[in-house]
Amino acid sequence: MAPASTATVPSSPAVPTDATTPISLDLVRKLGRNNTNAIQALLDVEVAEQDVRVSRAAVMPQLNLGASAGKTWAGRQRRAVTTTDPNDPNQSITREFENPSYNIANYTLGLTLTQVLYDRARFKTLEQSGVLRDVEKSQALEEADTSELEAIRRFFVLFRTQATLQVLEATVKRSEEQLERARALFQAGRVGKNEEIQALVNLGNDRITFTETLAQLVTDQTQLAIWLARPGTEPLQAVDPGVLQTEPAPAPAMNTALAQAREHRPLLAALQGQVRSAELQRAIARADYIPNLSARGEYLRGGPSSEAVFTEPRLQNSFTAGVQLSWDLFNGFATGAQSKRAEANIRRAQVVLEQSVREIEAQVRSAHRSLEAQLEAARLAADNREAAVQGLRLSEERFRAGAGSTLEVRDAQLSLTQAELSLLENRIDVEIARFTLLRAMGALSPGESK
Repeated sequence: MAPASTATVPSSPAVPTDATTPISLDLVRKLGRNNTNAIQALLDVEVAEQDVRVSRAAVMPQLNLGASAGKTWAGRQRRAVTTTDPNDPNQSITREFENPSYNIANYTLGLTLTQVLYDRARFKTLEQSGVLRDVEKSQALEEADTSELEAIRRFFVLFRTQATLQVLEATVKRSEEQLERARALFQAGRVGKNEEIQALVNLGNDRITFTETLAQLVTDQTQLAIWLARPGTEPLQAVDPGVLQTEPAPAPAMNTALAQAREHRPLLAALQGQVRSAELQRAIARADYIPNLSARGEYLRGGPSSEAVFTEPRLQNSFTAGVQLSWDLFNGFATGAQSKRAEANIRRAQVVLEQSVREIEAQVRSAHRSLEAQLEAARLAADNREAAVQGLRLSEERFRAGAGSTLEVRDAQLSLTQAELSLLENRIDVEIARFTLLRAMGALSPGESK
């Protein structure tokens, strides 16, 4: 009869007991589009919207009301006046006169209406401000897509850690069962003491790995919470999106993905707007070659007494109306220089657009290939897991029959754990790669881009 075992079984790792906040993938995507970066981009849109209103105000009627009240005081003054001599018409005489002091009141009340009839620079500036507003809207959509993709990535990182803990917990349970079997066989005298000790060490290592992953869980919860503008102390729990229980869909055709990106990627729309804005800036610069036309009307009441000006509508009335034409004929060749500078900016914007098209096409191709590779890796990982399950089953049966060892069972357990973690890793990577491709195509949230 073998002596009783004196080995101490390590205690199970502590599992966090804090109440968690479940959060779904759909909610993460919605909150991700409204995180701090996305909100700042929306504020830029609001600023651009007000710029349009400012530009529009410059071509709308301008009505000004003015009123004044004043008084002029003059002291005694001596003046010399030259007149014809009444006795000799061919001679003139100069006489001095002294004027007494006096004061005169002056009151005015008037309305002035001006209207631009034609000013090419102002009209093109208004058109340009509308284009720049649309550019900001496209850039806001681009930033919202970027923020959403990062939120999705952090969600799946948290979900992967949660699922990893489940795999590791199952590994700990298998190690506990193996320790019980090794101890029972040792007590029955069928295996040596070293088998029990080895099983005990394996169990301790598995629990250490589980405990270290608990720390990673807190880090992932924090990273997701702060990206969603939630308290960093909030323990979020990613709700299972069901991707581990379903077969992943195949990747879309490459040509379809490229066509989608060219048509719907917000960044390209923003850069196309930049080109249009540069073209309008050239039109603004060349506007000095064309005369401007405006109309002006003025109604004025003025007089020496406030009663006559402010209370007697039948008195002191005067109206003025006119049309003004202005043409800057020569400004030192500044117009030509500004026009050439605008043409250089047009070319610069076109170069940026062309380069961005190439880069986006490369992003789509890279993301598409990555998704295809992850799909194949996930399929292979699933096959590996099935093989690892069969291997562990055979090892445990051999150990129970006394033909195997703890080391052999341990190797099979590690193989299964690695196969399960690999399958989990690759399956999560498939989803991240899919959303990355959708982001590159401009199809991450199609409803937002309409």
